[in-house]
Amino acid sequence: MSKGVLLVNLGSPDSTDPKDVKKYLGEFLMDERVIDVPYWARTLLVKGIILNTRPKKSAEAYQKIWWDEGSPLIVLSERLQSKIDKITSVPVAVAMRYGTPNILSGLQELHDKGVDEVLIFPLYPQFAMATTETILVLAEELRKEHFPEMKFTSVPAFYNHPDYIRTLANSISEELKGVDFEHLLFSYHGVPERHIRKSDITNSHCKIDGSCCKTSSTAHQFCYRHQCYETTRLVAEYLELKENTYSVSFQSRLGFDPWLQPYTDRTIERFGNQGMKKLAIVTPAFVSDCLETLEEIAMEGEEIFHEVGGKEFTVVPCLNDRHDWVNVLGRWIDEWAYQKPVEA
Repeated sequence: MSKGVLLVNLGSPDSTDPKDVKKYLGEFLMDERVIDVPYWARTLLVKGIILNTRPKKSAEAYQKIWWDEGSPLIVLSERLQSKIDKITSVPVAVAMRYGTPNILSGLQELHDKGVDEVLIFPLYPQFAMATTETILVLAEELRKEHFPEMKFTSVPAFYNHPDYIRTLANSISEELKGVDFEHLLFSYHGVPERHIRKSDITNSHCKIDGSCCKTSSTAHQFCYRHQCYETTRLVAEYLELKENTYSVSFQSRLGFDPWLQPYTDRTIERFGNQGMKKLAIVTPAFVSDCLETLEEIAMEGEEIFHEVGGKEFTVVPCLNDRHDWVNVLGRWIDEWAYQKPVEA
């Protein structure tokens, strides 16, 4: 069998034109694993309300962070793929869950190169039904319909893998070298609390009560909240951060249902109101900088902090196409290609 790898990231509109943004948001928000309500309710919410109000505002946000080469997320993902492809023994393609290049085109690219065994590699350190799961489900649907002879393997969540922790910690250390900060905030993308309970394979462990994430359970294999806190704990341990000098928050909530807390924007505001002047922030739910990191955190977050008296706001970039990160992914891929398991 001939092996190949498909790196899959979130996706982006094709341009900052509100029409392209509307198309992208429609595909994204109509995913039943993103807005997990009955189809009729999702249609009413997305097509009846959100797509009539949000595209213009979102387009303006994308315009703030758009690069000459295109969407930062797409450009960075393609740079990552290109660098990995040069150091691995098997072909590597890149795809987006939403927008272009899509998963079907990525699989077709590998198929055209004679690949019949694919490593599906979601570029998310932590598992969530709205990220990793939706990629794997769609990929399998496409396999059955278009490439029935293909065999798939997927990379498990690598939130606690020593290679990932070391690379993330080193990126933080390098970026904050010489920076005098009072607190390091680990901001993760938020999800509705019900997603945590839906992903609980025990149907009883995840109570989101402050203790369940610290109590050993098989549920942690698919618990996004536990994995975010565990990433933070391991990085803090690696960097020897002192207690109370770092914390966790969750960004990008949508709608009125309870989402994971504390919320990043309110946390930043609270820090400033408490007299904090120098805040650093890192976003480990993303491996590539995107709208949520470049605009929501680096622009809106900084504005909030300054409005409440904060002075210095330092944002740690995502891993993007860092040399050490490229080498880690290349090694994981070669380990898989030569039948050595990629284990946490």
